[in-house]
Amino acid sequence: MSVNDTRHSNNFTWNRQVYHRLKLALSLGLRRQVYLAVSDNLHLRNQVAARLHSTLAYPVGQVLYKPIDGQQASTPAYPRLVTLRLNLSDPNPIDHINQWLANYPPPIIGASKDNSGRPLPIPIFQIVGVEQLTKQPVAIQRLFLHYLRLSEENFSSQESSQFLDSSMLLWVSRPWLSAIQQSAPQFWRWRTGVFVFAGEPTPTTENPGYPERSSSSRDLDLEDIEQSVLDESVIAAELKAASANGLKFGDDFDFPMESPRKNPGKQPEAWPLTAELLKVQTQKRKSTARSHQDHSQSQSSLSHISKDLTELVIGTMDTKVGEDGEDNQQPQQILLEIEKLHSQPASGEVLAAAYHNLGNLYRLRIEQGKSSLENLMVAILAYQEAIAYDENSPQLPDILNDLGTLYWMLYRAPHNSGDGKAYIEQAIEFYHLALKQISPQEQSETYARVQNNLGTAYGDLARFANSSENWQQAVLAYSQALRYRTADIEPLKYAACQNNLGTAYWHLGQYDQPVVNLHKAIASYSQALAHYSPEQEPLKYGMIQNNIGTAYWNLAQYDEQPAKNLQLAIDVYREALKYRTPANVPSACAATQNNLGTAYWHLANLTQTSKESQQKLLKLSIHAYDEALALANSLSGIPLSFDLFAAHNNLALAHYQLVTDNSFTGDKAASSQHLEAALNNHLQALNGFSQQPEAYQTTFSYVVKTIRAFHSQLGIQGQNLALSKVPGHLLPEVLPKL
Repeated sequence: MSVNDTRHSNNFTWNRQVYHRLKLALSLGLRRQVYLAVSDNLHLRNQVAARLHSTLAYPVGQVLYKPIDGQQASTPAYPRLVTLRLNLSDPNPIDHINQWLANYPPPIIGASKDNSGRPLPIPIFQIVGVEQLTKQPVAIQRLFLHYLRLSEENFSSQESSQFLDSSMLLWVSRPWLSAIQQSAPQFWRWRTGVFVFAGEPTPTTENPGYPERSSSSRDLDLEDIEQSVLDESVIAAELKAASANGLKFGDDFDFPMESPRKNPGKQPEAWPLTAELLKVQTQKRKSTARSHQDHSQSQSSLSHISKDLTELVIGTMDTKVGEDGEDNQQPQQILLEIEKLHSQPASGEVLAAAYHNLGNLYRLRIEQGKSSLENLMVAILAYQEAIAYDENSPQLPDILNDLGTLYWMLYRAPHNSGDGKAYIEQAIEFYHLALKQISPQEQSETYARVQNNLGTAYGDLARFANSSENWQQAVLAYSQALRYRTADIEPLKYAACQNNLGTAYWHLGQYDQPVVNLHKAIASYSQALAHYSPEQEPLKYGMIQNNIGTAYWNLAQYDEQPAKNLQLAIDVYREALKYRTPANVPSACAATQNNLGTAYWHLANLTQTSKESQQKLLKLSIHAYDEALALANSLSGIPLSFDLFAAHNNLALAHYQLVTDNSFTGDKAASSQHLEAALNNHLQALNGFSQQPEAYQTTFSYVVKTIRAFHSQLGIQGQNLALSKVPGHLLPEVLPKL
């Protein structure tokens, strides 16, 4: 997980979004979660921490429980969130939490004569005061980091412990965040999300100091670029790009559910609150402070509806004022209808249907591409309310599936600040709940859809932890989907799911039984390919051919008939390029050309390849890399699925190897041309690797090696020619090595 940079021109908007994400994560009630909130501004930290405490410690509407007989009963006032200040003399946050739980154990509710019952949930613990450690002796700072390193034992323990049922929110400053990453990696690995707030550091009258950091670091050996020309697979990026909606590895946007009904006639007149809400939004643009006050006043008319939901709906209307009045009226009218139903009071089924309509409205917006954070969260909260009011709704499986997909989209959203793992885990939980409500025999299409989505979520979870296990779960989910998504009924969805299964096998093969799983990946891809017509689905057909080529390339790395598998990879890459053309999909075409160049290079370097064939293959490799780089450099603002600077290095190595081999028959002019191309590409790679020390040093050694080849092939004049092309600031480093 990465920590986002928060240098934003509008800190208020950014911090509001981060706050809502943090509050949503805490509201999920998940166990064993470790959240880090980052703020260098103590005033902002205090405001956010206080607001979290005031809204989550004793949430309105959650002080009741429902025993077996269905009658509501009151419970003791026991907090859902506890704020603790770090003890600077013994800064052990885990011990602080255990001491609090020992003093205030959760009360038992629903107790009967035999004392049976269940305890209330363990609170979330918000820890503040870490920044004060900078004023403490270095020994105390080290002790705090030591305690964090030891906390791994608590997180990984399988013993019964109240702490294991709790979650922790640790507030830190940026320097302390960096120190934890470097000096307490055991604790850092258990983080669920990092929430970074923007703001200037709080001024201090003394040097605050930085926490002491561990100076030890493990050296990472960078593999020789010549032995790892294909730096990463293009599969993941290619499969994401294949879906315009980004919901699948493959192609189908499985988000079907009835759309909210639209009234084609005249819109009803706005309720009285409509004008007030619009007025609030107008005033908000004029004065932030005044708008907060007005929001509170307007929301008092919606006293039965969650304050969070109301605020979020208002937030979604903010950018719409003056642009699309009808788009604003619909959510307002539904909110007012819900408030009216609460006041009657209406039955749970009726209230659930109203919340369901609100969720559907925002789901439709999301399908139309308006997948802002606020829209996603409104849909989530509305659907959760619908479930809370009617757990027996016939729509329950679809709602649970959509909730899973919405949480999955929160992870994939560009505004995700590092809390993605929690979102994916929540998505998986909702998908499993949906599957429990579905009969595969009676609802085969829905069952297959949810299993397909579950496989995608497990694939994303594999990027965070337990990669092999999670890819295995993805394989199982896709396999289950294929039991009920047959080729004769839904050929294109069947093909998409086979493609997903092939990708899951490909990834699983990177961790376990590579030969077996890569063969299974090829088999699944081939099944998918059989149901795509190259004339009707050229882009998908080309994508799957590319995936098959990458799987064959992988097989060749495990010494299983390498020449045969590399030739098969080359054949399918060339087939893919018939459909992945520069005109249709230039970035995908560049990726396949890059893969083709790599396959040619590896085939050229097999021991059984003849010298004559080697020269031909290296020339073909150069041509493919040239095509890839020419396309990549012509694209501006379009992300690539391969490392551009690694491709420059690989092209340079092919030029160098071609001309330095004894079988090269070209004249001095040809030698100079190839060596100049090698040097030029190495220098471009060197410039690109300026922030990657290991790759920079490896590439620098190739620059020196190429200049030496100029001397050996073309004499002192050749060396002078090479040195004339080297940037002046590099000459002091280069000359002593010649």
